[in-house]
This record gives sequence, C-alpha cells and structure tokens, in this order.
Amino acid sequence: MNAQLRPAPDTDARLQAYDWAGIGDELDAHGCAMLEALLSPRECTTLAGMYVDDGRFRSRVLMGRHGFGRGEYRYFDYPLPEPVAGLRDAVYPRLAPIANRWNASMGLAVRYPATHAEFIARCHAAGQRRPTPLLLQYGAGDYNCLHQDLYGEHVFPLQLAILLSAPGHDFSGGEFVLTEQRPRMQSRAEVVPLRRGDAVLFAVQQRPVLGTRGSYRVNLRHGVSRVRSGHRHTLGIIFHDAA
Repeated sequence: MNAQLRPAPDTDARLQAYDWAGIGDELDAHGCAMLEALLSPRECTTLAGMYVDDGRFRSRVLMGRHGFGRGEYRYFDYPLPEPVAGLRDAVYPRLAPIANRWNASMGLAVRYPATHAEFIARCHAAGQRRPTPLLLQYGAGDYNCLHQDLYGEHVFPLQLAILLSAPGHDFSGGEFVLTEQRPRMQSRAEVVPLRRGDAVLFAVQQRPVLGTRGSYRVNLRHGVSRVRSGHRHTLGIIFHDAA
C-alpha cells in the first residue's frame, strides 16, 4: 500500500482540531459547513491521481449520457483506499448526532447508529451493498447539474465533498453550489469558496428550519458551476451505500 495512503493515525486527531459545535451550528443555519485544509496538497494530488487506476473503481459515469451535466465520475470499489475509508469512518460519528437531531425536528422516525460500521451493516442488510464514495473529474466547459445523492431506502442526510485541485492554478470557475427551496419562497443559492484540500459538509436532501410554528422541512440540491478552464477533481464521500 502507498505510504501516503496508509490509514493515518492522525485522522481522528486532525478531525478533533475542528470546532464541531460550530460546524453543527453552521449546518443548522445554512445546510452546509466548511472544514478548511482537511487534506494536504500531497494527499490531494495522490487521490486525484487514482482516477486513471481502473482497478480501484466499480463503475464510470459520463454525465452527458444521463443528462447530469458534463464531465465524468467513478465510484470506488471495496476495499476503499485510505484516507477515503478512514475519513468515512471517522467523520460519520461526528455527524450522527446532528442527523438524529434533524430527524427528530422533522418528525422522522429513523435514527442513526453511533458508528459507520453499524450503519453500513443496515444498508447491506437492505440490499444496498455498492460503495458510493467517488472521484469526479471536470474539464473546461464541464458542470454538474443540481441533484441529490440518494441511491436507496437508507439515506444518511449529510455528505462530504473535498476539492482536490487548486482554484486559479489548476482550473477556473467550477464553484460548489448548494440551493435550498423553502415552501412558498424562491430558491436560495449558496456558493462555497473551497480551496484545494478544503471540504464541505452539506445536507443530502432536506434539513429542518425553525419557523413560527415549529420546524419545517426544506429541500436542498447541490452541483458544480461551469469550469471555465483547466481540470478539476473532487472526492465525494457519501455515507450510505447504493442498491
């Protein structure tokens, strides 16, 4: 195994350095939150370089063939490489309490277990056995339409995207965009200013918003604006598996 991708003993330590109470507040208020410098430039380069290694992936999707936009992405196969598997396992327990609080606020009965292994066991028991972490690759003119990554009955309501390329150096354009639709209101857009190695946590499908009569559900979608020049790579970490 590449030493750069060996399970890092500091994975949990680097996550502990973030203000998770503040991250929870950001997710509650805006549906997204940044984790700056989650990966080093060297880790970003190594992960982006995996895109051409066919043996690591279970499938390749050309977005234009399906009306998803332009560009392409590849779903990793099991076993997942590090730090993908390590981040998936280590970030999940920090998000599960937020996910459970959100479901309680929205009147949803589903609750999420404390560990990612337990949640994945639930997915696999329901026939959702295909891994969903993915690498996305964009060139000039490419974009990703607004969408939601659902994949089956069991959906974890938060996910993570990490920018592996350097804006202004490797590419221009290609901003991460999140839109939110509240009942009887126009859609609100959020553009997240990611740098290489930065991550964004965001709601997969819906989140609660406190109104005058209690909490109500708002619908969210995410995408990537048009890449104007260069090449852009992103790592997506989705916590549920696919049917």
